[in-house]
Amino acid sequence: MADIKPFSAVKLICGIIASRQPVFKEAQSYLEDEFGPVDHSSALYEFTSTDYYTKQMGDGLKRKFLSFYDLIDPERMSRIKMRTNELEDIIRLKSATPQRAVNIDPGYMTASALIMATAKDFAHRIPLQAGIYAHLELLFLKKAIKTLSWTYPDYKTELYHSFFLEVRKSYLVQLRQA
Repeated sequence: MADIKPFSAVKLICGIIASRQPVFKEAQSYLEDEFGPVDHSSALYEFTSTDYYTKQMGDGLKRKFLSFYDLIDPERMSRIKMRTNELEDIIRLKSATPQRAVNIDPGYMTASALIMATAKDFAHRIPLQAGIYAHLELLFLKKAIKTLSWTYPDYKTELYHSFFLEVRKSYLVQLRQA
């Protein structure tokens, strides 16, 4: 019988989509209160690869990624996704917006992949618990990124790749130090 080993700690990542700068700051503040200090923050990227959120959130959407210094147990991902959904509601109510003010997508980085959490089922997504699924987004090669046929279009861009490779470098250092 094969020995079962515990999962390695992973790097928490959150993608934030919003149209107003104060919403990004508020979301980051809530996320840091929940998950500890941010160690990498991306630029604000134009979010134009889909109009999926336009009806809910309006035009002029931007996306930003955060990574958190404290490594997490990947078994927490379902609870983290449920909590980020709650934070979206808190921000919506505080901003007195009848519709969604922010989208917060948590996920995690391993040495070899970026996995995002979602509540939407699809053939390639793996059930975790409580209606939350794992979505394999990217694969990390030695110094490059491999996309998959289902990788979201914006995750295929070099802008995102340079950010994720920078975060991965820090994460690998943290693993060696642990």
